[in-house]
Amino acid sequence: MRGATWAFRAHVRNRNNDTESVEVVGGRTGDRVIRSFEPHRVFAVTGSGRRRTSAQALVGELSLADAPQLPFD
Repeated sequence: MRGATWAFRAHVRNRNNDTESVEVVGGRTGDRVIRSFEPHRVFAVTGSGRRRTSAQALVGELSLADAPQLPFD
């Protein structure tokens, strides 16, 4: 979603079916939407200031599941 800002909300582990998800909250200005993603679909902000397409983000970068910034446990 272009123009949206997201903040980490929670890391969720369902022990019944052994799945994990990362919850974020945010959206466009004035919105408060909660979204969930599998950890391998979440990437750290690079801070380069230039926009990239999602295909460019996947090339050569590790998701937070593969290279966590903080431990998930």
